[in-house]
Amino acid sequence: MPEWPDSASHRAWLDAHTRHLLAFGRNTADARGGAHWLDGDGRPDRSKPMHTWITARTTHVYALGSLLGVPGSASIAEAALVGLTSRLHDDAHGGWHPSVSHDGRPADGKACYDHAFVLLAAGSAVQAGLAGAADLLAEAQRVFLDRFWSDADGRCVDEWDTAFSAVEPYRGINANMHAVEAMLATASVTGERAWLARADRVCRFVADIAGSHEWRIPEHHDDTWQPDLDLNRDQPDHPFKPFGATIGHGFEWSRLLVHLDAALGSGDGSLVEAAERLFQRAVTDGWAADGAPGFVYTTDWSGTPVVRDRMHWVAAEAIGAAAALHRRTGRPEYAQWYRRWWDYADAYLIDHVRGSWRHQLDHANHLASSVWEGKPDLYHAVQATLIPRLPLYPMLATAVDEGLLA
Repeated sequence: MPEWPDSASHRAWLDAHTRHLLAFGRNTADARGGAHWLDGDGRPDRSKPMHTWITARTTHVYALGSLLGVPGSASIAEAALVGLTSRLHDDAHGGWHPSVSHDGRPADGKACYDHAFVLLAAGSAVQAGLAGAADLLAEAQRVFLDRFWSDADGRCVDEWDTAFSAVEPYRGINANMHAVEAMLATASVTGERAWLARADRVCRFVADIAGSHEWRIPEHHDDTWQPDLDLNRDQPDHPFKPFGATIGHGFEWSRLLVHLDAALGSGDGSLVEAAERLFQRAVTDGWAADGAPGFVYTTDWSGTPVVRDRMHWVAAEAIGAAAALHRRTGRPEYAQWYRRWWDYADAYLIDHVRGSWRHQLDHANHLASSVWEGKPDLYHAVQATLIPRLPLYPMLATAVDEGLLA
């Protein structure tokens, strides 16, 4: 009997779950353009501003839905995309605001994290043939390369002021991680291998610095790329810049290294070796580390849990990494972890009554909301249903469009 990642019946379940998730988010689009933060029932939470990262991730997810042939997906993706070309776009200085209030007031600054998701969304929208997508992709590439990519460093800067006149000294691995995802996707859509070369430079840096810290990834750095291991020690559950090592990012980087290895076709094994070490460290430090099932959110630099809450995205990324490594290596332990984590997701994270995944649980796997209120978007969960059914490269939208979905 084939292992779960390769079984036809499991893949049928994944397909059904993809469609259930897309149905949950059907009210996310705003008639004026953009995508709302969703509450626990999938209703727009109008107490939250319109975020660029949620709007971009929604464009990406529903572009995938359109490519999958799910009715209604294209209209949701196009409405979200309009938000990126209008209210969230900074017409005065270029690029995209982090968010805009419902009365039209933009938040300050410009973040690589947001722009990486705009780049990802634009590529998926092009692949899905959405109106306005080609222009959005052209601008997203230009802004990303002009403002966020540092060729001297081989990595991305993190934050600018609103006018792009001054760059902040902070350098972050999280933004670079999503930049790598966007680079891989952009290379898939455009065929431009320069994006792979950039991704390779970032990934080699992360593998090197993780290897020098026992495969725990230092997330926070100064402008000379020296790690700051104590940042946010007093705010350890920060949603984007938590203190310590972030378990989910170990898995996410592990998967991205495997995708890059497939894209480059290098065959030297170093990227896959690093991916396996990152994966093992994340399992050892994170899985049931306090005796209860699930992944702790963060640990200190000795591997001791710091924030013990369980975030849905960590389990989703663990599933994706296990699927990618099983596909790349064929080793049965990855299939075993994959099955165990889907069982965990089904038991605790998937909301079988209200829909989607519960975004945050406490250390005893009870619903919590100190970091993530409601069920903001579908990005991590939807990708967890698609990665096991796709080749390692090209990336998701291109692979679905090329008929490579199993």
